[in-house]
Amino acid sequence: MQMGLGKTVATLTAVNRLIYEELEVEKVLVVAPKRVAENTWTTEARKWDHLKHLRIAKVMGTERQRIEALRQKAEIYVIGRDNLAWLVGYLGQGFGKFDMLVLDELSSYKNAKSRRFKMLRMVRPLVRRVVGLTGTPRPNGLPDIWPQMYLLDQGERLGKTLGAYRDKYLTPGRRSGHVVYEYNVKKDDTGGLLGADIYEMEIYEKIGDICVSMKTEDYLTLPGCQYQTVDIALPPDAAKAYQKFEREQVLALADAGEITAVSAATLAGKLLQYANGAVYDEEKRAHVVHDEKIDELGEILDRADGEPVLVFYSFRHDLDRIKTAFAKYAPRELKSEKDIQDWNEGKIKLFLLHPASAGHGLNLQAGGHIVVWFGPTWSLELYQQANARLYRQGQTEIVVIHHLIARGTIDEMVMKRLSEKDAGQEGLLVALRPLFQKYKVA
Repeated sequence: MQMGLGKTVATLTAVNRLIYEELEVEKVLVVAPKRVAENTWTTEARKWDHLKHLRIAKVMGTERQRIEALRQKAEIYVIGRDNLAWLVGYLGQGFGKFDMLVLDELSSYKNAKSRRFKMLRMVRPLVRRVVGLTGTPRPNGLPDIWPQMYLLDQGERLGKTLGAYRDKYLTPGRRSGHVVYEYNVKKDDTGGLLGADIYEMEIYEKIGDICVSMKTEDYLTLPGCQYQTVDIALPPDAAKAYQKFEREQVLALADAGEITAVSAATLAGKLLQYANGAVYDEEKRAHVVHDEKIDELGEILDRADGEPVLVFYSFRHDLDRIKTAFAKYAPRELKSEKDIQDWNEGKIKLFLLHPASAGHGLNLQAGGHIVVWFGPTWSLELYQQANARLYRQGQTEIVVIHHLIARGTIDEMVMKRLSEKDAGQEGLLVALRPLFQKYKVA
């Protein structure tokens, strides 16, 4: 279900029915991103009359507090993803005490090599019923779908192993030697009646009986959303310094050996820092190189004329500089449920969030309708999810999303990839290719 359609309340309603009408479920475990686990599930249950009786235990905090929460009498136990490994180790075979498992943001299990996937794979046979929730099940394409489907049906539909899935449906894409960095869905080149997308169609057909997909525009009427690019011209000295920094970083990357997705991501991070106005040295000390984005953010805050503004930042030095420059607005970081409550009650005029910590599940639509991206992110999934914190059901104003883009920098490349919905690793390498060609390193 796309963002804002009510995945949480729909799931709670189903859980309530399974427990008290169908008598099929007794104890439910919800695994969610930390912020969502702390706030969203309990808040949603309190909002609806037919759900207020549900007892929800938050398995959060210190180990002692988590153990005490597990001993509480409740229908639903909510734990953050970061404590999943601890829970599996603590319960062992006792994990089967939960007869239903809800994985909030299922797409975060798309990496079959990740620890969180491996831990769940171990205990998956102990749980009878599993539900996965996500607004972006395939942010980087169908190659991501196997681990998520495996946690639902233990390989019944797409194969028992990732290798089997790849052999049947995928073909290797970009690689370096024996290392394959990406896979693509096979194409039917035999002239079959179903055309080139026969393998993609088969995947959808295989999983169709356990998947429900809903689009926001088919069910909700929202006030609207405006995307604005704020083109920022760096002063001549700063622009010249950026070009010098860019050249040094690209040449240093080339001198280090083969350019990989990981090394390209490191390069991109350094250039994005510079475009935002500060860079870290080897001792992790931040050095300010320009204040153009700080100045532009100030103008947006002035135009907002006291209306709340939500700012997504990328680096710690972004956060520190924004807090210092706009201390008069009493800026707040997202640290607790109280911050979310205060924002939605209109008590925060400048709310500072990192998209990785606030990108999923948080309901912030009651607090404002103005968003500023201090710098763009490579992650299409985080970008879409973060914007949907305000542009979702319950929003009564037109949401305005500003992107602060430094002209002639990597910012422009990132925005182009986001607009083309190609912001994964391959998109990053494609975006940086002109830089490598510019300095004749690839």
